[in-house]
Amino acid sequence: MADLNHYDVLRISPTATQAEIKRAYRQLAKQFHPDSNRNMASHEQIATINAAYEVLGDPKQRKYYDTYLSHPYPNYTRNTYTHPSRAASYNNATQTSTRSRRSSGSAADEAVSHWLKFVYLPVCRTLNQVLNAFDEEIDALSADPFDDTLMDNFQGYLDESRDALIDAQNLFRARPNPSSLAKVASHLYYCIGQLSDGIDELERFTTSYDDYYIHTGQELFRISRGLEQEAQAYVSHFL
Repeated sequence: MADLNHYDVLRISPTATQAEIKRAYRQLAKQFHPDSNRNMASHEQIATINAAYEVLGDPKQRKYYDTYLSHPYPNYTRNTYTHPSRAASYNNATQTSTRSRRSSGSAADEAVSHWLKFVYLPVCRTLNQVLNAFDEEIDALSADPFDDTLMDNFQGYLDESRDALIDAQNLFRARPNPSSLAKVASHLYYCIGQLSDGIDELERFTTSYDDYYIHTGQELFRISRGLEQEAQAYVSHFL
């Protein structure tokens, strides 16, 4: 397999769609995974398959790789895109969310009430929908992670959760929070970020079947739950 290009490794055409690439990788990962097929298990082949999917599974890396295949040159270095740290975006968003005009008396109370009703409550509903369904989804998948139907159902949960979090994040960013609720806003923002990272880790499990990603995703979800509960406890003082 060492002399094959990434498309050959995954046994697909260079014109394959991203969905076809993912499906091919999942089938090969299952075929050579020791928990699924001990007779065909091969760490070397799994490593080669993983390396191929790392490139072809990312549209940006795939574009560079396709260019290389068309015009190879000696000093070519495969481009890698690692998941960027969200620390800077966390700081920027928190600073933005805490910029609100200081007011007093009834105006300040109205601003707090408005933000809690139109931002905090709908965002928390979304977070709880994602978090509360997680254990049930994991339990269902654990019956047989190599069952395509169970995996597709779990993938559907991840896709729906990711879309819901994007909506929650957009809502959160659309309205600046009152300064008195800066701590709540910070907790919510970090919670959304941790959940998004957790979904990314769980997404990696759906193609690699590596339990490491399940455990990492579970830990990120646990942290998210703690942040959401802390936000709730703080908000209780305003209700």
